[in-house]
Amino acid sequence: MLKLLNVSKTYRVKDIQTAALSGVNLTIDQGDYLAVVGPSGCGKSTLLSILGLLDRPDSGQFLFDGQDVSRASEAERTLLRRGRVGFVFQSFNLIEQLTVRQNVEMALKYTDVSSAERRERADAMLDQLGVAHRAGHSPSQLSGGQQQRVAIARALVARPQVLLADEPTGNLDSSHGEEVMRLLRDINRNGTTLVMVTHSPAHARQASRVIEMKDGRNVQRELQAA
Repeated sequence: MLKLLNVSKTYRVKDIQTAALSGVNLTIDQGDYLAVVGPSGCGKSTLLSILGLLDRPDSGQFLFDGQDVSRASEAERTLLRRGRVGFVFQSFNLIEQLTVRQNVEMALKYTDVSSAERRERADAMLDQLGVAHRAGHSPSQLSGGQQQRVAIARALVARPQVLLADEPTGNLDSSHGEEVMRLLRDINRNGTTLVMVTHSPAHARQASRVIEMKDGRNVQRELQAA
């Protein structure tokens, strides 16, 4: 489903160049649950940005459902991403001026889904994730765990094929973190391909596959999760 072939990415700030990815090769099949681990600055988030069509590689190939999108424009990547890729971040990224329901509906705003169906799908997803009773509240009125549930609802309401999670438990206490991990496992069991960046060895072990990043490369050995 997702395939990187010798992908490299370098960021330039004035005269300083930083190689974020260097010759990465990776295949992710439909239904996989992949954890990406490694120290800060090793390229994990850059890898996720490319997989999620937020950025493109400087060299190499990226095949998305068999289509080479390595040189796709920003507009083309946006169209490919819409409805096919969902994102969950550790910072939640909820809009305080909107209600919980409106935050979830935002993921459907630029689609051909009617306003009535947007509301219906948002409410159904909030109910599935156990926060329907908070639909009319603002994000600041929710606990951290509830906010992350809303962020997951927003990521899933468009029914994406792929869910990308960047440190999804990073801002949560241990109990709420485990709650979110259970949700992610359930989402994957229902058929969604899941790629998660994490610093937690315990959370990585819950995935079906684990790759380790170091200095912009994926370590050649691939770890099998427990």
